[in-house]
Amino acid sequence: MTTAPTPNAQTLPSTLCYLNGEYTPLNEAKISVMDRGFIFGDGVYEVLPVYAGRPFRFDYHMARLERSLNALRITNPHKRDEWNAIAMHLCQQHRASSESPDQIIYIQVTRGVAMRDHVMPPNISPTVFMMVNALKPVTAQQRITGVACVTADDFRWQKAHIKTTSLLGAVFARQISFDAQAMETIMFRGDHLSEAAASNVWVVKNNVVYGVPKDNLVLEGIRYGFIEQACQDLGLSFSLRCITKAEVLAADELLLSSATKEILPVTQLDGQSVGNGKPGPVYAALYEVYQKAKQLG
Repeated sequence: MTTAPTPNAQTLPSTLCYLNGEYTPLNEAKISVMDRGFIFGDGVYEVLPVYAGRPFRFDYHMARLERSLNALRITNPHKRDEWNAIAMHLCQQHRASSESPDQIIYIQVTRGVAMRDHVMPPNISPTVFMMVNALKPVTAQQRITGVACVTADDFRWQKAHIKTTSLLGAVFARQISFDAQAMETIMFRGDHLSEAAASNVWVVKNNVVYGVPKDNLVLEGIRYGFIEQACQDLGLSFSLRCITKAEVLAADELLLSSATKEILPVTQLDGQSVGNGKPGPVYAALYEVYQKAKQLG
């Protein structure tokens, strides 16, 4: 029996990335083994899509990056125009060697390099990394039929509002749905909805779009503000409040949102149909608004 080769520096792509002030091939980029991101997961990240060369809601992503850095007491190493310049340079280089018109930018900032100690060391330089990959869109068939999800207890920590690189809880949560051949794991703290492993969750009932409150138990997705504004434009009611598991199970429509999924309908949850088992009209309307917004950035 043969096994797939283990990825290493030689099998990684040679696409350009940014690391601590320098542009270098991804398969040659190196950090210290004493980087606190490696030792502790002591860092934050940000992921934003780029459509036809236009970053989508760039300022909102940068604002969330700043909130995460502030929460971890890490000084933002770049101004917004500097972040934008780095990102656009990488995107231009990537587009020159890729057939994909759309891309995904990944930014990671760790506290930096120091001898191992749980206490946050002062006055060390953050490690700054950025790479660009082709954006893999949701398939047309998944948009036509919707996707299946499963539920699980939210066993993560109490600071989910920080977009931290300490993602083992999310990794375990996503593995639950992967093992069940489902798209996502929708999680609950006790009897109340929180979010999915890598998505926000929206409940539609009687043409009202419900989301959970923006607090320390949920990462505020960039689509939070977008969906609220889209609902206003469409004349739909929008509300953020605590949502029970019973309300999720009784939803007319259930939606996921994220940078890569955009807005995606859930039509099956734990093997049971959501609503009538098909993508609904609220999803269709929000998705259409989303596609128009992508043209503007």
